[in-house]
Amino acid sequence: MIRSLNGKTPKIAESAFISEAAYIVGDVEIGENSSVWPGAVIRGDFGKIKIGRNTAVEDNCVIHSGSPSGVGDVVIGDSVVIGHGAVLNCHRIGNGVLIGMNSTVLHDTEIGDFCVIAAGCLVGQGMKIAEKSFVAGVPGKIKGQASPEQLWWTQNNPDVYPQLAKQYKEQGL
Repeated sequence: MIRSLNGKTPKIAESAFISEAAYIVGDVEIGENSSVWPGAVIRGDFGKIKIGRNTAVEDNCVIHSGSPSGVGDVVIGDSVVIGHGAVLNCHRIGNGVLIGMNSTVLHDTEIGDFCVIAAGCLVGQGMKIAEKSFVAGVPGKIKGQASPEQLWWTQNNPDVYPQLAKQYKEQGL
């Protein structure tokens, strides 16, 4: 379901796949070949949410704009995989990032390019994560550099999720 709010209507690239069971409202922009899967909620009501190209927002994710600091916009880069059930209320996620399943990324967080946020991780408010970092734990701590194996999903995402999304679109799902 795609809805306007306060005169702001989501702008979604023609090539993007949006599940009929997703909810997208307000000041949201979704780039080419990106996908939003069932149960995902993207609420651009306190600020703009911009999602880049080839980015997958998996089932039951929540992305919400707004922050107590007043910096309410959310920018998510290209070739990002946001795992099932993740909750994001951050400021920026770079390109080629993997956000693990059921992780939470709190207000004002900035994540650099080619990072991996482990499944179940809680990334604290305002945390700044340098590129190529691996973050795990509750609270999340930088454990070192992300390995090629950990980055597999983001490096192969342009071949995986856009193709799957295309199949869903072609079959009217």
